Amino acid sequence: MADLKNNVKAEKKEQEKEKKQEKKVERLERKLWKERLKLKQKEREKENRKKANGRLDWDKLDNTANLFPVIADETMTNVYRIAVNLTEEIIPEKLEMAIEKVLEQIPLFRMRLRQGAFWYYFEENLRPFPGIREEYKVPGSYIDKHNNNQYMFRVTFYKCRINLEVFHALTDGFGGTIFLQEIIYQYLRYVHPQIKEETAGSEYPEIDKISTGIHMDREDSYVKNFKKPAKRKGSYQSGKGLVLKGEKLAPGNLGIMHGFLSVAELKKVAKEKGITINELLVGCFVYAVYKGYLNGRASKLPIRCCVPVNLRPYFDSTTMKNFFAMVSAEFKPEERENEYSFDEVMGIVHESLQKQITKEHLEEILSYNVSNQMKKILRIVPLPIKKLAIGYVYGISANATTSTVTNIGNIKMREPYRKYIDKFYVILSVSKGQNMKGTIVSYGDTLTFTISSILTDTSVQKYFFRTLKQLGVDVAVETNGFGAEE
Repeated sequence: MADLKNNVKAEKKEQEKEKKQEKKVERLERKLWKERLKLKQKEREKENRKKANGRLDWDKLDNTANLFPVIADETMTNVYRIAVNLTEEIIPEKLEMAIEKVLEQIPLFRMRLRQGAFWYYFEENLRPFPGIREEYKVPGSYIDKHNNNQYMFRVTFYKCRINLEVFHALTDGFGGTIFLQEIIYQYLRYVHPQIKEETAGSEYPEIDKISTGIHMDREDSYVKNFKKPAKRKGSYQSGKGLVLKGEKLAPGNLGIMHGFLSVAELKKVAKEKGITINELLVGCFVYAVYKGYLNGRASKLPIRCCVPVNLRPYFDSTTMKNFFAMVSAEFKPEERENEYSFDEVMGIVHESLQKQITKEHLEEILSYNVSNQMKKILRIVPLPIKKLAIGYVYGISANATTSTVTNIGNIKMREPYRKYIDKFYVILSVSKGQNMKGTIVSYGDTLTFTISSILTDTSVQKYFFRTLKQLGVDVAVETNGFGAEE
């Protein structure tokens, strides 16, 4: 019996020794890989500088992008996250190789932000990509260009998840989604080479190149589609809106709550009510603020929820730069004997969005926003003065909004890759006057509604998901622990 125990102990020791040795070899291999990568990056930087020979590619910021460098700081980062959960744990070396490969083919993401005499502008970034690392910051944290080799995005990972975080001056959710999709495709080709082998003889073989049909268009579609406005018709609300206040999380923390919903169930509910899924979710969010924050009481200020609209389908644009406009769902609870019902709030939200999301109204918003940029006298105003003016105007407009709910839409991935992909998430950082924001993204039959907040109270989030459940939509909730009550 004693011999048996000794043998078991010896076997365990041997196994532990083998595991330690394996980890040691793994660490050594990773170290060598990183050193090889650094050398490769330095060689590439030298090559790029020789090719450029003092002639660097540069570009103007689009109309919307001009705002973000002015207002961005540690507390208002203007950074959004698009993340994907794969079915297997991430292999860092393969992910970094994939990013390097995709970066070679998508010039917009190789730009850095520069400050000119009159405007900010983009300039080709010859520095090597700073690499990836395991997730170490809360979602949407500030991207310090000095610590990021001047790049305006970063990629982190955690277990099966890849996180792409982008400074909004670079591009909107449309451009960010395309970039992440291409990283996923390339990464999976490296991890599963059989994808290329299995499609080699087909009409559309999978190769180490960005997808067919991806446009590298970097036009400023705002300026291209500008029409001189006859009169301002109140394209944006200027009155104050309700601000969600309360005890805040410790600085640097962000509460995240994901709700996973069935697209089929949402479609059924939306159809019954004669509305779109987007209107249903925005309406639920507004109702949750009314019930969860105001407790069904009247308010002197309206609940005003901004809803970004992708302008590309309305103006036949394929630009990779920002191209969206803001409309808003507004509901002002008046003094009355009975509380507003869900259907009443939903009707108000539906009507306000239907009136605003038309090409004519979106053209008005676009033209009003671009009109100041087109004034010749403003073009020669030095940047420091422009920054003061832009910051002042933004401060006023920020007080008009309660929250933002943005819909990235349905992300579609090609057949050979689908079995390796579980779900997508989108997270917005908070901004002035907006202590809570919501995002929508779907993949297959799973729609993820994510609420990010710096408030400790989670009544709005709970009311939102509870309302959907009462409507017959199953909800699975996941949080990062910040602000979540036991």
